[in-house]
Amino acid sequence: MRKKIIPLFFLLFFFTGSSAQFLRAKESTIINDKGQTVLLRGMGLGGWMLQEGYMFRVSFLGQQYRIREKIADVVGPEKTKQFYDAWLQNHTTKRDIDSLAAWGFNSIRLPMHYNLYTLPADEEPVKGQHTWLEKGFAMTDSLLSWCKANKIYLILDLHAAPGGQGNDLPISDRDPARPSLWESEANKEKTIALWKKLAARYADEPWIGGYDILNEPNWGFEDPKNDFRGISETKNIPLKDLMVAITKAIREVDKKHIIIIEGNGFGNNYRGILPPWDDNMVLSFHKYGNFNTINSIKGFLELRDKYKIPLWLGESGENSNTWFTEAIKLAEENGIGWAWWQLKKMGINNPLEIKRPEGYDELLAYWSGKGPKPSETKAWITLQQLLTNLEITNNILHRDVVDAMIRQVQQEDTRPFKVNSIGDKSFVRAVDFDMGRQRVAYYDKDSARYQYTPGVNTEGNRGHSYRNDAVDIQKDEEDYYVFNTEDGEWMQYTVEVKSRGTYHISFMIAVEKEGSEIALYESGKNITGNVAVPSTGGMQVWKQVTVKGIPLHEGINRFRVMVVKGGFNLSGIQFEKQNN
Repeated sequence: MRKKIIPLFFLLFFFTGSSAQFLRAKESTIINDKGQTVLLRGMGLGGWMLQEGYMFRVSFLGQQYRIREKIADVVGPEKTKQFYDAWLQNHTTKRDIDSLAAWGFNSIRLPMHYNLYTLPADEEPVKGQHTWLEKGFAMTDSLLSWCKANKIYLILDLHAAPGGQGNDLPISDRDPARPSLWESEANKEKTIALWKKLAARYADEPWIGGYDILNEPNWGFEDPKNDFRGISETKNIPLKDLMVAITKAIREVDKKHIIIIEGNGFGNNYRGILPPWDDNMVLSFHKYGNFNTINSIKGFLELRDKYKIPLWLGESGENSNTWFTEAIKLAEENGIGWAWWQLKKMGINNPLEIKRPEGYDELLAYWSGKGPKPSETKAWITLQQLLTNLEITNNILHRDVVDAMIRQVQQEDTRPFKVNSIGDKSFVRAVDFDMGRQRVAYYDKDSARYQYTPGVNTEGNRGHSYRNDAVDIQKDEEDYYVFNTEDGEWMQYTVEVKSRGTYHISFMIAVEKEGSEIALYESGKNITGNVAVPSTGGMQVWKQVTVKGIPLHEGINRFRVMVVKGGFNLSGIQFEKQNN
């Protein structure tokens, strides 16, 4: 069973000095007050101030306001308010930030929802004025204090602007029945006023790394019908005008902090926006589901060189560990800092996984129109369990994800995923192969997901369970196992053999048809030979395939399970010492 307490297993924190240093842009780099280059290695706190449906298995609902409506339907408005108050309290705490610092991250990106800081424009008691809400500012102050305690930077990101800044509705909690940011002068004025308020509050805070003034605008200004997400926009006039106005308002109260801009089309379309209009500005771009080649960022490198403006990979992730390592390595080799998406959600491709509470599937079935309405009592018990599961002490830690993002970017060697020791009779689970890069710790023919690359149909871990490496893993009633094995794939295991001797080695396998073959290597040598795998009677019918009389030496052994001919499922390897 996995420990609930998050271990501080990395001591790779990158200090920028014993005292706080403001960040600023100098030509093509981000530096501190001492003139030292600072490479940001960050994590986004998605799901805290702003829920998106996919994070919690409710993609069919999408926006946070719709999720809230569904919760109110089953437990009523009063308990819904209690739920969201507890959500904001439990989701992110000082312990989350302590852990990020210990793992090696030196910055945080906070996705803010405007409605925690001010009322919607159409709900203001006095039209044109701004009612400020203490809730959001207090949360930000607390987060900043946790960042300061860990000497890591906090970057403020307006993720949900008044009215919503795009046609991808969930990312800004936009209600399409109400005027968007671009359709309402009141919403624009409130956005500008909010940034001025934030800048005035944090003008003298050096651990504020910068202001990411508008997340992923995606709006077709010139051709709203055919280019409704602004990917092909050529002028971007309203977007630039708003960002210039926000910058002017910030500079009236804060001359020190970096201002981070994002283009249209989810942050990447800068046509018509440049050159920069401020001398302390950073250009952000977002990267998802494409190849990790220099060509994938060539356009942004050209903008950096042309306009002498630093780059920041402000959002990326939602993929396999192999993709993470490759993307971060590409960024860092080109002097680009980054912020990953995201720290925690339901799923394996983030450092922390929120466990699904008992009864959650019944809620999902009702909300999607596929099941009966649960009782208020039962629904409330489920939602309270979800609130408990939000806390870091109850999250599942995916050490493989953190290792891929920090250590594997710099180092090619492997680390044990779990302590595997062999006594007189021991079982090593197939899913507990070493942590490390593709082709070093394991090899799988389907290593990442390229959902934005036409013609490429790959997935990474097709079982979407247990680990975020490329090896395909799923679970039966008993335990996790490796499935979808293909010819030539392999996994490496670092194993301590307690005593030298002769062992029987048994592969626990399930396979429907004959024709598969497996082998075990140690230090590059095939010690079992290629072993034919007979049919076990089904893909869930587990039987041992045994090779006898294999000598093993005492101490650390690095075994490699080779899929000579695939098609079988593998639960693990049993080692049984023979008495001489």
